[in-house]
Amino acid sequence: MIWLGALTVAIWLGIALGRDGFWLARERDTQPTPARDMTPLPEREGLGVGSSRGNAALAPHPPTPVPSLPGRGEEGWPSVVAVVPARDEAEVIAESIGSLVAQAYPGAFRILLVDDGSTDGTAEIARAAARGSERLTILPGAPLARGWTGKLWAVSQGIAAAGDVDYLLLTDADIAHAPDTLASLVARAEGDDRVLVSLMARLRCESLAERALIPAFVWFFQMLYPFRTVNARRRGLGGAAGGVMLVRRTALEAAGGIGAVRGALIDDCTFGALMKRHGAIWLGLTDRARSIRIYDTAESVAAMISRSAYAQLRYSPWLLAGTTIGLALTYLAPPLLALFARGYAQALGIMAWVLMGLLFQPMLRFYHRSPLWGAALPAIASFYAGCTLLSAWQHARGRGGMWKGRAQADLQA
Repeated sequence: MIWLGALTVAIWLGIALGRDGFWLARERDTQPTPARDMTPLPEREGLGVGSSRGNAALAPHPPTPVPSLPGRGEEGWPSVVAVVPARDEAEVIAESIGSLVAQAYPGAFRILLVDDGSTDGTAEIARAAARGSERLTILPGAPLARGWTGKLWAVSQGIAAAGDVDYLLLTDADIAHAPDTLASLVARAEGDDRVLVSLMARLRCESLAERALIPAFVWFFQMLYPFRTVNARRRGLGGAAGGVMLVRRTALEAAGGIGAVRGALIDDCTFGALMKRHGAIWLGLTDRARSIRIYDTAESVAAMISRSAYAQLRYSPWLLAGTTIGLALTYLAPPLLALFARGYAQALGIMAWVLMGLLFQPMLRFYHRSPLWGAALPAIASFYAGCTLLSAWQHARGRGGMWKGRAQADLQA
């Protein structure tokens, strides 16, 4: 068993020293943008999350002043259209749309909500949330076209209706934004010449299931798509977080439009990879945007993960088998050796387990969770492995990618 213990330690040393230090969670939008001059944020009243009271709930720090763009006055800010696909989002749409209406953005800004066949009054709630503002337009979605996922089909309709704008903000119906979110995104895109700027929204982390499972979800995502690697101009890996993506319209058109990824189940990372072939991109953690989707139970988290986990493995049984074995060696072997082996094998198992917990600490701090959750990472990883197996089972039964009543996996154009 000593060889197994040595292997687990080697694996975790490789994780610690490789993958561009993803576990440090340093790529955040709290870092200064390239723009230098600042102008104060105008006060916004009476718009929920856009008001001063709403700002405090969105972020632990005061709202960041709106940056000025180099060489431009307030009149020179690029035009932006936000595209929000929504299907039966009555529980979250008011806060999301309210936060977009409340954006303190100096340039031209409009919001297009594409109502994708909602039956719960999503459009009416959104319209009420934007009352008093001319920024919102609601588009009834067309029937789903063959070869498209539902979300991307709705997004494509919003992009088509946006017209000749400088940037498109592709954001989900369950994301609430601080008032300076859009200005900070545009400042980074313009000041640092990025064709795509994406934020990993802070996920809700309140229920027991969320506290146990959500920080690890973001940690695993960063392991697969290290943000520092994604952001490096000369590195090939591309990725994005679908909740918040600001894309330059001309670059998107040069890439073939949103139709180039129309059947992708993991659409955000596929989109990020596409856009990186046409310019530099940026992806980071944030406190400015947060998900208001509730995952109160382990079952709801499992449904979210299993929707696309098998797609990450390209629907390959061989990759599934290899991944399962790899997860067992990486996450289960250390605690099993620590608890049941003896001598050097036990010591090596303890070493790997401790190292595992240490690498999880920066993400736990970001989500304000106890450091003791680090010891539970083997159990948490086992849960995610089970979700991956569930995803493969659902795909085999023809129910892969299930979302809002649609099975979307492995679409053919």
